[in-house]
Amino acid sequence: MGQAKIYYDSDADLGVLNDKKIVFLGFGNQGSAQAQNLRDSGIPNDQILIANRVDSYAETAKAKGFHVEHDFATAAEVADVLFILIPDQVQPRVFNEQFSPKLKSNATIVVASGYNVFFNLLKFQPGQDVVMVAPRMIGSSVRSLHEKGRGFPCFVSVEQNGTGKGLDAALALSRAIGATKQGAIASSVREETMMDLFAEQALWPNIIMMFREAFNVLKDAGCSDEALCYEMWMSKEPAEIFERAADDGFVAQLKHHSTVSQYGQLSGSLKLEGGAMREHFKDILYNQILSGKFCQAFSQIEDDLDKEGDTNPLNGLYKRSEEMELVKAEKRVRARLAGLL
Repeated sequence: MGQAKIYYDSDADLGVLNDKKIVFLGFGNQGSAQAQNLRDSGIPNDQILIANRVDSYAETAKAKGFHVEHDFATAAEVADVLFILIPDQVQPRVFNEQFSPKLKSNATIVVASGYNVFFNLLKFQPGQDVVMVAPRMIGSSVRSLHEKGRGFPCFVSVEQNGTGKGLDAALALSRAIGATKQGAIASSVREETMMDLFAEQALWPNIIMMFREAFNVLKDAGCSDEALCYEMWMSKEPAEIFERAADDGFVAQLKHHSTVSQYGQLSGSLKLEGGAMREHFKDILYNQILSGKFCQAFSQIEDDLDKEGDTNPLNGLYKRSEEMELVKAEKRVRARLAGLL
């Protein structure tokens, strides 16, 4: 694939949203940010409806002046546009059972994560538009950048063009939440899901493993817990490095380091061939992610993720991780320096 098309404010017509009832399913970090941005962009408050169960998020929505509907069937019946902004693992149950049967046959359905659409876990009608408007930042940043008059990176796509006007709707909604100010990048749920799951299942697990083993080697060589924790991550130097990489370039940011550091990092990385790691990554991508193997396995434990204690598989993973020497050492350091952190 070559360069992606990028859409800006001039490509989007907010008039497409005139007189449309826009429903947000969920008022968490993204729901809150996107609904407020939409209203700031000139969409009348009476056109916006928050569909949320009775909880603190619903109360927050009311406090911010939004209309809130707790009955999902009622919200579904009036929706011309539906933003699905609840966690991936509960979307199929909530959408398929409570929204899909009541939605208009020509409704526009908006997802911010491609997972459930890519793996065909949501039930759509043929005449509906299914689009992705996926900010690449957390909700608080989506909101704060919009308030500052700035944009934020966002992926946009049309996955089902039931009305023939899916792209018009996707771009209008992207502009309304502030995404086209910086440029909304044409993508797909396949691309978004593939990159997202790859980072979570291939890239970051290996980074965690490398930190774990580096910690063990340096600990065995006589380094103290305090020195290791601060040198490796608690000083926030890695965060600063990634911030510089975003601003200046992944490799160009090295110029902010000492000459010894620059030489060591460049010469060391160029010596590493990477073939075995590449094959490992390809195995995860094709045989675990794109094959649907992970999705199938995750679907089998989704209900257990709401449980308490050791019956929740995620809690079990956290419990196992606590056996890592890195984690034990960090706890000791944080306890000792509690008043200083």
